[in-house]
Amino acid sequence: MIAPLSWERVFTAWTPDFAALVFVLILGGGYIHLARRVPGWSRVRTGAFLAGLATILLVTCSFLGVYDRVLFWPRAVQTVVLLMVTPLLLALGAPLTLLLSTLPGAQRLRAVGHGRVARALTFPLVVTVLLIVPPFLIYLTPLYELCLRNSAVDSLVRLVLVGCGFVYFWTRLRVDPTPREDHHLVSFGISLTDVIVDAALGLVLWLGPLRAAGYYHALGRTWGPDLRTDQIIGAGVLWIGGDLAGLPFVGALMRRWMHEDQRQAERIDQELDAEEQTARSTAERADSSTGLWWESDPALTERFKRERGQP
Repeated sequence: MIAPLSWERVFTAWTPDFAALVFVLILGGGYIHLARRVPGWSRVRTGAFLAGLATILLVTCSFLGVYDRVLFWPRAVQTVVLLMVTPLLLALGAPLTLLLSTLPGAQRLRAVGHGRVARALTFPLVVTVLLIVPPFLIYLTPLYELCLRNSAVDSLVRLVLVGCGFVYFWTRLRVDPTPREDHHLVSFGISLTDVIVDAALGLVLWLGPLRAAGYYHALGRTWGPDLRTDQIIGAGVLWIGGDLAGLPFVGALMRRWMHEDQRQAERIDQELDAEEQTARSTAERADSSTGLWWESDPALTERFKRERGQP
């Protein structure tokens, strides 16, 4: 039986998750290799992407990974981070822009990315389903206990969480090119829906039956919270933690929205200035064309000046 969880174990308990390590090494190494090929690639983007990969190792190799098959709430933390935090940081790293800037056949990829299929797959309703359905499938179906018993299924579910979250943040933040240009209010609507759904899932787990009760009873754990309290803590993590994890996204979305409004205002000002300049030039040409014909003749103009005694 694993040692009881304590504050000391929070900082000292580690376990290697080989699937996560391979995934992080491949993505991190590939990203850094491509970033070096793009002159002036933003270090902020690189840092955001690598931070996203670091969160994967944090939730799978730290004490959370050690106790995720013994306690309910560490797995809830993993779900929130892999669905809401990790994908946000990965999306801020603009990996698709990096790929399009370095890989051959970028024009063909851009054409596919703006095709009907891509637009349909990134329709707001589809993106909403990708964000809110996975936690329900995990916790309200036999999939939860299957993840506890089968490491391969568990790794696959974690990959799906990261993938679904990335599609959401990629299409909502639009740091990378996207097939659709939906208004940012759509993103706020999806975020509000997610808040409501998180609350519903939290209530179901809080008040509903125990999940994988037979599995946890068979462990014979004699320390820590009882099964009901453990699940209530996990329900709170999914409910409140999910909402808190969404706050950075809302902040990033607001910042991008304001930035786009500012650029649009500047573009409108430039168009108005150009129209005003065109109108002024037209008026000046009209004024010059209404003058007397000899006023525009250089020889007669000099003659009139001499007769008037003008220098």
